[in-house]
Amino acid sequence: MRPEPTLDVIAIGRSSVDLYGQQIGGRLEDMGTFAKSVGGSPTNTAIGAARLGLRAGLITAVGDEPMGRFIREQLEREGLDVRGVRTDPRRLTALVLLGVRDERSFPLVFYRENCADMGLTEADIDEAHIASARAVCISGTHLSTASTYAMTMKAARAARAAGRRVAWDIDYRPNLWGLAGHGAGDERYIGSGTVTAHLQTVAPHCDLVVGTEEEFHILGGTQDTLDALRAVRAISGALLVCKRGPMGCVAFPAAIPDSLDEGVAGPGFPVEVYNVLGAGDAFMAGFLRGWLRDEPLETACTYANACGAFAVSRLLCSPEYPTWPELRHFLDHGAAGRALRRDPALAHLHHATTRRPAPSSLRAFAIDHRLQLEAIADEIGVPRERIERFKRLAVQAAASVAGGREGFGMLLDSDYGRPAMADALGQGLWLARPVERPGSRPLALVAHDLGSHLVEWPVTQVVKVLCFYRPDDPAELRERQDETLLAVHEACRATGRELLLEIIAGKHGPLHDTTVADVVTHLYDLGIKPDWWKLEPQTSPAAWQAIAAAITDRDPHCRGIVMLGLEAPEAQLREAFTAAAEVPLVRGFAVGRTLFAEAAKAWLSGRMSDEEAVADMTERFARLSAAWDDTVGRRRAA
Repeated sequence: MRPEPTLDVIAIGRSSVDLYGQQIGGRLEDMGTFAKSVGGSPTNTAIGAARLGLRAGLITAVGDEPMGRFIREQLEREGLDVRGVRTDPRRLTALVLLGVRDERSFPLVFYRENCADMGLTEADIDEAHIASARAVCISGTHLSTASTYAMTMKAARAARAAGRRVAWDIDYRPNLWGLAGHGAGDERYIGSGTVTAHLQTVAPHCDLVVGTEEEFHILGGTQDTLDALRAVRAISGALLVCKRGPMGCVAFPAAIPDSLDEGVAGPGFPVEVYNVLGAGDAFMAGFLRGWLRDEPLETACTYANACGAFAVSRLLCSPEYPTWPELRHFLDHGAAGRALRRDPALAHLHHATTRRPAPSSLRAFAIDHRLQLEAIADEIGVPRERIERFKRLAVQAAASVAGGREGFGMLLDSDYGRPAMADALGQGLWLARPVERPGSRPLALVAHDLGSHLVEWPVTQVVKVLCFYRPDDPAELRERQDETLLAVHEACRATGRELLLEIIAGKHGPLHDTTVADVVTHLYDLGIKPDWWKLEPQTSPAAWQAIAAAITDRDPHCRGIVMLGLEAPEAQLREAFTAAAEVPLVRGFAVGRTLFAEAAKAWLSGRMSDEEAVADMTERFARLSAAWDDTVGRRRAA
């Protein structure tokens, strides 16, 4: 008796790093900036399938260099089984340059000469691995050379022998078969009897064949779509699914009828066509979700067409594919317009369900302070440049307490914290950086064009903005701050950065049980949905409950709240931790001057050595972290 499969699907074939030109409406020659993402048809399909809840694996190869590691790390973040991803020490990872000129022209250039994934051989196919999945998904490019053809067919035969299914995305790229030049990457169809004969040896081994009309033309050997489908049917009993662009798709489980419209139809979705590249891979992922879950054929077609609609309405390939919550929301509620990328609800769902993992609790050493440390340096009479060195000592302290454990982080600024950020790299610390001008009210930012400023940041760094905000502020002040906070939120979403929104209301008036909750509610109503909130200690458990209710009602995907310190003594912070313990949404703290103020004064004045300053801050950070565990962790566990 065969064991039950542990995976739903294993995709096999090409993987690449896609560099997408970000200037829409121009030639590749004129692109100024590019967005990097994971690509390659089977890799895209595997990622899309995983996002839809399938247990997906991948067999491919990447180079032993940063681009190969980028692909592997992203696959792991997407939850893919990567046992079949080989690192090739001799070959480079494939590269693709892509652009969007208009709704009909999408120039692309493949860099695939002797690339890592084309080095796959039969030795890379483990029959037990193949048998661990309900299906394998093969693709056309890896049928174009003798060695990769043999590898692909070994996988198909192994799947059939194990009683598994074989899905085939025809994925015909004429220039990858040597039928067109390097500059014809967007060419969709060039007839070739040799290619047709070669592809027809594959069809009898398949249970599902998916392609565009042009792809069935090359497989069937004729440019009449019905005749092509009949030619394929004559050699294969597979379910044939023909993609028809905006008209949706049509599936043929048995004989080919006299009209395409007589098949099992899956209507398309009327969306804006922004970029068709990668849409077929998204379609395949959606179809696999229904087909492998044995849902009705009409349902599988609906999933496939909807996933394709998401892809064509967004710029990139796999990073833009929908997750299952996003797809269900679209199918249940529709969209606000034809441009899905501009729908606020879908955009937020996409962001919240595809962002990088984050710790479930967070203990952050906040030393993004600028004015406070400048004041100390000026008072002592030492150069402000010394602040940079002190912040590097703080990183040593934080890293010492963290000891490589998850859930520890730092807040560091761009003015004095850049060397410290470099030190923090590789320490496993969560990191946030401020973008507000210190002490500004109304809120002012460090850059007039924040989006351009954030492009310089590593994608793992979180944007932090502090705003002094009260619900009873004058209307003009609130309006100006609202406008700035909206700009920050928009810049973060446009550049793919997470947002930590810090609100301090108590500095300019009393705190009541609903003060901060009212601010949170108002900002949500504006459309601002931060990934994290950073809030001051509240006066009562009721205040925390009101805040948590406001967040949960408006954004159940929020990562949580971290509590700031406001230079409070440790004993007072312990009391604040206790007040927040009953609210699970409070995930930790981000405390600064309580940890570093005394050491900063002593070290800057020369009364404390580097080692003594590190030891002092380490002890304070360790005590506060232990206090959090004692007052919150144990209480919640109980």
